[in-house]
Amino acid sequence: MDLTVVAIPGFFASMGYEAWWLDRRAKSEGPSAVDYERNDTLASLAMGTGSLFIPLATKKLAENFAVGSGKWAKPLLGLAGAAALAAVVADAVVRANEQDSGQLPTYPLDPSIAEGPLGAVSAPQAADAEHQPNRRWARRAKKLAGNSVVGAVAAGGLVAASTWVAQTSAQKLFKKRVLPDLGNGPLALGAAILGWDFVYYWNHRFMHETRFMWAIHSVHHSSEKYNLSTALRQTWADSLGLFVPYGLLSLLGIRPELIETSRQINLIYQYWIHTDAIRTIGPLEEVLNTASHHRVHHGANKQYLDKNHGSILILWDRLFGTFEREDEPVVYGLTTNINTFNPLRIAAHEHDQIRKDVAAADNWHDRLSYIFRGPGWAYSQHRGVAGGEDSPVEVSAHLATTA
Repeated sequence: MDLTVVAIPGFFASMGYEAWWLDRRAKSEGPSAVDYERNDTLASLAMGTGSLFIPLATKKLAENFAVGSGKWAKPLLGLAGAAALAAVVADAVVRANEQDSGQLPTYPLDPSIAEGPLGAVSAPQAADAEHQPNRRWARRAKKLAGNSVVGAVAAGGLVAASTWVAQTSAQKLFKKRVLPDLGNGPLALGAAILGWDFVYYWNHRFMHETRFMWAIHSVHHSSEKYNLSTALRQTWADSLGLFVPYGLLSLLGIRPELIETSRQINLIYQYWIHTDAIRTIGPLEEVLNTASHHRVHHGANKQYLDKNHGSILILWDRLFGTFEREDEPVVYGLTTNINTFNPLRIAAHEHDQIRKDVAAADNWHDRLSYIFRGPGWAYSQHRGVAGGEDSPVEVSAHLATTA
């Protein structure tokens, strides 16, 4: 029994009550950024519905791309290798043209030499015309290199992600456990919940600090509203990520079914913290992740970026230096918003921007940096700031509107 499915009626009932309560508050205090807005809510519900069904299909499909068991793994790796080789060759053509262009002769400025008789082509013009075909080939080679790298990364990344999931599943790792089976008792369940919470903190943090992971997670931050419907705005692309595997808990003797139960409990807990109606829960704010702490996490304010990654406990943020209290009013959404309610655009906007950035880059350092460094680095590159910082990460949303 999936607890998240059982909780669906409660989700809708609580959203209805919150919408009614916020409407009453707006009539007395004025509208706010947490009020329900029809198109925004429908977009969040569409993303939530898709997140229930699309991963089921992609997970089954991804099994075909896993090395060792997938029938398409070797062809995809071959495609990735061929595309990477094509990019290397195309890069060499571009560099050769650049060197050739840098060796063009310098002509004197004597009009009798430089201009020639009336109607004739000058020496510089002739030299330029001679190199035009090479320049056209160089432009084509540069485009080929960029698109080849995109193909290589997409094919190789799909195989890597699929293989990682297959090799680190809880069922597989439970057979290799280093501690005895802990059974199904309350202590085992408690260990599973605590372990999931710890791994979740790191996965959530990495999703903010590595751009290809941020492309998966930015979906959840894309709403400029903050209410219970925002909790349902979930990604469709988990299968493209390289996460710290929750299956590692099985090595410690925790049964796979308890790990799955912990996932469900974790999701249900995080639902209620997406609200402005609950301001504080008193002393428990020091231990638990709460609505106040999670409002900070969704803030685009500079001081709130990359803070409060915990799920049930806020202790991990306190321990690892990512905790921030709510003090100034929160500005919700991305630092530069994508301004769309289209679920397909919401789901794919950052992946599409990564594709464009990689294709436009002219060297492997930048190409890989656009994928693996923090999104803030990409934002700095777009602004022309050399040596840009990897954080704050959410400024990468700016890229979605500058393509």
